[in-house]
Amino acid sequence: MELTIECKKRVEGSKPRTMRREGVIPANLYGHKGGESELLTVNAKDLEILMKRARPGVTAVEVNIPELSWKGKAVLKEIQKHPWKGFVYHVSFFAGS
Repeated sequence: MELTIECKKRVEGSKPRTMRREGVIPANLYGHKGGESELLTVNAKDLEILMKRARPGVTAVEVNIPELSWKGKAVLKEIQKHPWKGFVYHVSFFAGS
């Protein structure tokens, strides 16, 4: 079974706390253009489902970013969670070569 997630390009100057309240988690994509990174957002519910199925740093996930017309495989590299409440603050995807 192929795992996929759709991301959107993050609006410049958007506040992470406001985004989380609206059900969107800030994210980054690294490795798709060498040293450049891309600021993204991910739907919180979609991310929760993905995290139940994918092992961080191991499972390849198909990442779709319609605004960039970029689609490729990446792994969940880093997941930042609130220390005791457990909700996700931020995720990073890494698209290896």
